[in-house]
Amino acid sequence: NKYVAHCGICSRRDAVPLIKEGKMRVNDVVILEPGFKVNPNDVVTFAGKKILPEKNLVYILLNKPKDYITTLDDPEGRKTVLDLLRGVTAERIFPVGRLDRNTTGVLLLTNDGDLAQTLTHPSHEIKKVYHAQLDRPLERAHFDALLKGVELEDGLATVDVLAYADIKDKTQIGVEIHSGKNRIVRRLFEHFRYDVKGLDRVVFAGLTKKNVDRGKWRFLTEK
Repeated sequence: NKYVAHCGICSRRDAVPLIKEGKMRVNDVVILEPGFKVNPNDVVTFAGKKILPEKNLVYILLNKPKDYITTLDDPEGRKTVLDLLRGVTAERIFPVGRLDRNTTGVLLLTNDGDLAQTLTHPSHEIKKVYHAQLDRPLERAHFDALLKGVELEDGLATVDVLAYADIKDKTQIGVEIHSGKNRIVRRLFEHFRYDVKGLDRVVFAGLTKKNVDRGKWRFLTEK
């Protein structure tokens, strides 16, 4: 019954009647005893399907600072985001997607491969919002061109929403985008000869860095 509970089927208590009703098989043999010991190589099935224990899934939201890279380890010895999370969890976590070294903001780290696949696959069009600071005011012609789409070396790149973050300071730009192209926001502005002085991801897949200071993190709750 403990094994069944760890597979996420139901609670340990609720597993007992299921087992006594003959719903569980171990190596294709019906087992009626809730205290039956399951060995690592045993095949356990419920309703004809093999069941496996859930891993201890961990989800951490980091407000990434500058000068940290999002690879798991770096042969050049540069600081990685995992350096900020030493000792936080015994699980082997990894960043979902990438933020380049000088980009700050929301970064999700987890050991949930299914979720990572969902959040990074282009077909799911996961929304990201960035705050960019440019070296000079964004011209209206370039503003309009960015909304229409820009042909880069790896194809057409579009933004979903573009806005001046501060109407009095047109170097501050808000960008909403779902493209997963590498360094896409920087490359869009660089296409028009702007230097991106600062780039901060403020939203990723509905997650924000509210109440999480730069360089700090929090565990995500089920909610």
